[in-house]
Amino acid sequence: MKVAVVQFKASTDKETNLKKIINYIRKAAEKKATLAAFPEFMMFYTNSLQTSKQLANLSETINGSFVNTIAKTAKENHIQVVGSFYEKSTKKDRVYDTSFVIDKSGKVISTYRKIHLYDALGFRESDKMIRGSKITKPVKTSIGKIGMMICYDLRFPEMSRSLAAAGSEILIVPSAWVKGNMKEEHWITINKTRAIENGCYVIAPDQVGNIYCGRSIVVDPYGKILLDMKKKQGIGYVNIELKTVKQIRKILPLLKNRRTDVYPTLKA
Repeated sequence: MKVAVVQFKASTDKETNLKKIINYIRKAAEKKATLAAFPEFMMFYTNSLQTSKQLANLSETINGSFVNTIAKTAKENHIQVVGSFYEKSTKKDRVYDTSFVIDKSGKVISTYRKIHLYDALGFRESDKMIRGSKITKPVKTSIGKIGMMICYDLRFPEMSRSLAAAGSEILIVPSAWVKGNMKEEHWITINKTRAIENGCYVIAPDQVGNIYCGRSIVVDPYGKILLDMKKKQGIGYVNIELKTVKQIRKILPLLKNRRTDVYPTLKA
């Protein structure tokens, strides 16, 4: 099954980015991709001058024009799409960082609100966003069962393990990984580790340009890097095989060998 991974530099203009996204979806479909995966903050790039109120005013609901246009394009091109957007909330001047899965018929079949906000290394996403309150259960698609995470979630292995234990065969992680000292090394290492320890594929499309490092990546269940897009904008393609997940989980049964009867007994 062919997956298209999109890496691009989002502008501060929503409509400009939407046109790019539509074009990428069409190109991926032309190349017979089954699914197109996009990075975090694909809706628009927020700069330091944008206030929480401005961000909230530009956000939309899941039924808004941004997601609806993407869903319509997915349906027209008979392709599944994973992406993200700024979702309106009921709390004043705060938004959710929300990812979605759209099937080939243009239906939104799953959403996930980022639960680990990037309050680290000088950044405070919680000044503008609200934390999600739950992990979304894996969703069945034509490429396998997908578990959804977003960017900073990668640093918390409990989440990926929960998704794998619940049946995820593929983790898709829309990201906007900020550049910095050792950050690319962390990005590559963490993505490989999440794949190895859970015996699953990890597909992590990333933003490039602005303050982000690029390096969109796909890792197989044994930790082999199948795709590394470096700093290039555009689409990378990779073929994934669910039989590889089954094979690796059989010879390296990490999920099966867990001692869940023992782990909860340790207390601080």
